[in-house]
Amino acid sequence: MICPACDSKLSEKTFDGIDIDVCDKGCGGLWFDWMELKKFDEPHEATGSEILDIIAQANASPDMDKRHKCPKCEDIVLYRHFFSVKKHVEIDECPTCGGFWLDAGELSALRSLFKNEEDRIKAAEDVFEDLFSGDLKKLKEKSKEEYQKARTIAKLFKFICPSNYISGKQDWGAW
Repeated sequence: MICPACDSKLSEKTFDGIDIDVCDKGCGGLWFDWMELKKFDEPHEATGSEILDIIAQANASPDMDKRHKCPKCEDIVLYRHFFSVKKHVEIDECPTCGGFWLDAGELSALRSLFKNEEDRIKAAEDVFEDLFSGDLKKLKEKSKEEYQKARTIAKLFKFICPSNYISGKQDWGAW
């Protein structure tokens, strides 16, 4: 595979039984196939300790603003987004195969964001709460009002159009 950042050849290295494609002769970037990044992204995971030692070559200077193409999927452009709600580290992800491209130093930055998955989820819930709690409270109150109105209308129709239908006891319907 070819490095999406500097066009060097990626070499496959094995870390605790997991094959990762590494740009060790170029920019120092890392390619993680689908679900592999989860095994390396937390500081307590010993799996990722030796992968942090990969260093970019001095002569490699990738254009960090350039849109990268997926090294696995032909002609698919990776989309760049923040790894977490803290918005400290941008990563590139393939929308087709689910792989991730991390530029040099991004893995160690990811590992420093949260102690574990629970902390990451809690941070996301806190941000969601801050952003939407007021709106959600208003919608909930509005829903209660609409529910009460619907119940009132249903009671009126029940009074106007009474039914003798007992579920499962008649075969002729509700009227």
